[in-house]
Amino acid sequence: MIIDLQKFIDTEQKSWDELEQMLERLERAPEDRLSIDEIQRFHYLYERASADLARIATFAAERELRQYLESLVARAYGEIHEVREKPHRFQPLAWFLQTFPITFRRHIRAFQLALLLVTGGALFGGVIIMADPAAKSVLMGFPHLMTHPSTRVAEEEETLADRLAGSKAQGAAFYMTHNTRVALTTMALGATWGVGTVIVLISNGIMLGSICVDYIMAGETRFLVGWLLPHGSIEIPAILIAGQAGFVLAACFVSGRGRKPLKARLRASLNDIVTLSFGSGVLLVWAGVVESFLSQYHEPTLPYSLKIGLGIIELALLWLFLSRSGKRKEAEQSASLD
Repeated sequence: MIIDLQKFIDTEQKSWDELEQMLERLERAPEDRLSIDEIQRFHYLYERASADLARIATFAAERELRQYLESLVARAYGEIHEVREKPHRFQPLAWFLQTFPITFRRHIRAFQLALLLVTGGALFGGVIIMADPAAKSVLMGFPHLMTHPSTRVAEEEETLADRLAGSKAQGAAFYMTHNTRVALTTMALGATWGVGTVIVLISNGIMLGSICVDYIMAGETRFLVGWLLPHGSIEIPAILIAGQAGFVLAACFVSGRGRKPLKARLRASLNDIVTLSFGSGVLLVWAGVVESFLSQYHEPTLPYSLKIGLGIIELALLWLFLSRSGKRKEAEQSASLD
């Protein structure tokens, strides 16, 4: 039983740091071999950290410290029990199909916060447009959105020729780089204690809400859904995941003061932040391709029902992927910590 928590942390900190240093050595150079004495020391530190984790689990308020010890013990467990011909070989498919969704679920509250902020911004933007339609010049950042929605719809539906002929790949590259830049900025601004991430998410929500209300008020809802849903069903969740990564980064700055130094908190969260950021980037690559090759074509070239149906299928598959993929591996990881 722990009587003095701070004294317990001060006493055990040296062994945690020593174990972390050994893990970093093994992860940095997996081909190295430990001596018998080093193996025995490593196993002792692993058992000691496991015992500390069991003892600290009774303190509900020490969530960050418990997560740090869980990560430390899990890494040590993997080094002790895993057998590989090519140690630590990166497997992109396994990473995307298992590690990414597991990490997403682990930080689901950060995603929910990002969703709440974008939704709030969208409602605010929609209300502003309803109250003052002239505000669109301030709220919408793209020139082609400045015209009346019905005028734009009429122009694009009357154009039967392929207006993007020869430039689809260039358009896809633009959408990918632009959206990825927004996502990385959203994540990186988590270093401002999350303030910058909050601002970016709300501003994107305001623009999205103002666009939607502008087209709905003009009676162009079907065009709006057929235009936004094919790529937006992936693009918007990807930006939210980037915001999620930003809040995980922000948590390193705003929590755990007095318990672990900032460097240690960042090191413990780095893998999750990178996983969420790169996962968001992969989704944005797909969204960019869809936006360039599909979303910009309207009736009569492509039926709106086809585009809307595809968007719904994409959104359903993404939800299933993020909520279910990697469940078996996640259960194995949880069992190894029990």
